[in-house]
Amino acid sequence: MKEHQIRRVLIAFAFGIMSMIGVNAFAQTLDEVLGVRTATSVDGKKSQMKIDELTDQTRDLLSQFKQVMKIVDGLRVYNEQQERLIRNQEAEMAELNQSIDNVSLVERQITPLIERMITNLEKYIELDMPFLMTERQDRIAFLIDTLDRADVAVSEKFSQVMQAYQVENTYGSSIDVYTDVIELNGKPRQVDVLKMGRVSLVFQSPDGEISGAWDNDARRWVILEDKYRSGIRDGMRMARKTQTVGLVQLPVAAPGE
Repeated sequence: MKEHQIRRVLIAFAFGIMSMIGVNAFAQTLDEVLGVRTATSVDGKKSQMKIDELTDQTRDLLSQFKQVMKIVDGLRVYNEQQERLIRNQEAEMAELNQSIDNVSLVERQITPLIERMITNLEKYIELDMPFLMTERQDRIAFLIDTLDRADVAVSEKFSQVMQAYQVENTYGSSIDVYTDVIELNGKPRQVDVLKMGRVSLVFQSPDGEISGAWDNDARRWVILEDKYRSGIRDGMRMARKTQTVGLVQLPVAAPGE
């Protein structure tokens, strides 16, 4: 009986010890679990903060990337435009180089032409009626002098020659009166000269006593009959605009004479 009670006491004691051990173990395990959860919560917060920080950085990088891409797109469009511009400029340069080559060729060809034009104009003046000879010969001398000048462009030389031809052309439709010294019967004489286009070239002495005309076939001045005196005088007054324009009687060489 005593032995049975002792065994029950031992069993109860053992059960109590085991219970105490179990309670302590459970408490320790709970503390560990709570500690893990707390640590996990802290780590989770830290991880979330890192995630949020990375998210903000990602947004910033994405925004910067979009801005950079806009700049890249703008540069791409600009580069394409510049490439087109460069191609156009290269084409224009090629055309300019070709034009320069052509100009050089034209200059080599046009300079002898200008020289021939001046020579022909000089011969034409020598064979034409001798009106305004000082003015016309000075013009020829100017053209010859300009032809040898290196500081004058070929285009300007050609323009000056063309202007000289135009002036000669206007003489055929203009009326001029001027004072000149002519050779009459082998002697110089001052007279008033009237030019009616290229139809008639006549003169009259200042006192009106002597009237004459240019004979282009004979290449000399000849004295006219008195019947032309009044016509020449009136023609000179018309040229000076001191008399109303009207009909005058002047000597005109017939074609073929």
